[in-house]
Amino acid sequence: MVNAKRIADEAWGELTVRLVARDNGRYDGIVFRKGSGAVAKVYGEHGETEGEVRARLKQEALRRRPDWIGFKGAMSFFREQFAEGFHDGRYLKQERSYKWAAKEKLDDTVPLQAALTDSGFAASAMRVFQATNLLSPFELMRVRDVLTGPLGDSFVQGAAAFATGELEGGLTRMSGVLKAHDAAKWTVVTYLPFLWKPETHMFLKPEVTRMFADRVGHEFALRYRASLDVGVYECLLDLARRTSDAIVELQPRDHIDVQSFVWVAGAYPAPEQSGD
Repeated sequence: MVNAKRIADEAWGELTVRLVARDNGRYDGIVFRKGSGAVAKVYGEHGETEGEVRARLKQEALRRRPDWIGFKGAMSFFREQFAEGFHDGRYLKQERSYKWAAKEKLDDTVPLQAALTDSGFAASAMRVFQATNLLSPFELMRVRDVLTGPLGDSFVQGAAAFATGELEGGLTRMSGVLKAHDAAKWTVVTYLPFLWKPETHMFLKPEVTRMFADRVGHEFALRYRASLDVGVYECLLDLARRTSDAIVELQPRDHIDVQSFVWVAGAYPAPEQSGD
């Protein structure tokens, strides 16, 4: 007889995931829904690690959330809007071209390497913020207060540090500047890094990104927090990578395409039919 030892229970909204260790070295898991008992089971294979089984268990839990449609469902909707995918003329006009133009403006007026240490880039950075509609008018007002103030250069330098890989230090520096203006928002801190390095960084529009993550079954839907924490951003990058891999047939060029896909597929009413 193989005995089992409960390792941990973790709440995921109305669901609870439980991981257990068997005394034969195998890990298994169960997904419970409040009031209705077990709704899914995951049986670990020989040699599969605790982390690998836990990841599969979380996927099973996320698939059972009411808005789940999977990446196939998201791609179907995206193609309904843009039949030729990321090369569709309407897509280029409506979603990509203006973001790429903002990226080129940033590269020309606020070069990344210079922005790490030099001063005097705040006014140019503000013009780049104004070049798209990714931030709300209210957010832009707060950013303007930051960039026209005495710490505008510090914010730009923090954003540049973040873009070049100093996630913790860059985020801390930006947050310290932004808090005084009630502007410490994910949209603000991810905007410039996203445009400087769209092959690496991702812009975070929280509500629609959470909706998208819920629909494709990614844990960002439950891990997101409004507080500026590196762990949240790393989870966002994992969502971006997994999305890029899942929609490879659409041939995304960078995270500008991925962010546009998230925006389009995350904002529509969820259909009744779902897909893997």
